[in-house]
Amino acid sequence: MAFASNKKTVKLAVSYTKEDKFWALFFLAPYIIGLLLFWLGPVIASFLISFTDWELVGKPVWVGFGNYRQLIQDELVIKSLINSAYYTILSVPLSMILSLLLAVAMNQKLKGIVFYRTAFFLPHISSMVAIALLWSWIYNPQYGLLNYFLGLLGLPGQNWLGNPKLAMPSLVIMSVWKGIGYKMMIWLAALQGIPEDLYEAAKIDGASKLQQFRNITVPLLSPTTFLLLILGLIGSFQVFEQTYVMTQGGPARATYTIVLYIFSNAFEWLRMGYASAMAYLLAAF
Repeated sequence: MAFASNKKTVKLAVSYTKEDKFWALFFLAPYIIGLLLFWLGPVIASFLISFTDWELVGKPVWVGFGNYRQLIQDELVIKSLINSAYYTILSVPLSMILSLLLAVAMNQKLKGIVFYRTAFFLPHISSMVAIALLWSWIYNPQYGLLNYFLGLLGLPGQNWLGNPKLAMPSLVIMSVWKGIGYKMMIWLAALQGIPEDLYEAAKIDGASKLQQFRNITVPLLSPTTFLLLILGLIGSFQVFEQTYVMTQGGPARATYTIVLYIFSNAFEWLRMGYASAMAYLLAAF
């Protein structure tokens, strides 16, 4: 290793021996092999399968762009995409706004605040299947807690998962509740990265709490806002466990999302080629 410097620049020159390169590749090999076998390989294979008619057993039959042409004519594909978009429109803004407000509350220097942060984060690391089963019981029209509390208030109970108009909003509420802790922690990290000097200067100028939030907090959180927006959009179009466990796509296909339709084609009806083509349609979104 040699160093060369002058008044303007400092350059670092590094030379590697063959032994260094060997050990570097040796330690990188497990990751590279895993990447090729379990990510790049299946991506290429599924792309080729999307041009075939394959029932998982037997020999694939080449159909060219037949699967993609069928996608355009499949009304259930359009229905599932609309349902996924509806879920996205409801869940992404709601989860971002609520998690931001929660992060602001959890950013206060109060006794026991760590406990509350942990409590709100716990649902995120819990199993989605377990959470879905729990909320299925909460939404139960006869014995569920939600209708019980509505009855205490003198309000009529609802068939939350059996009503086509209420099923998707009910899934959204459960999903937001589960994921709000994760977004809260990201917001919280961003909030704690904002310099306190800015708030102190704003206070001296007579800015209120709301003005500080609007003119300091929100603009400086824009990179985090963009990150959570992109992650939220990607995650919402991949929703599957909730609909599969709680509604199976019903009632009347009201919660039949695109990933659930892909799953049904691939593993229930064994239409692997058509399911692969649908997966690449989702990838385009």
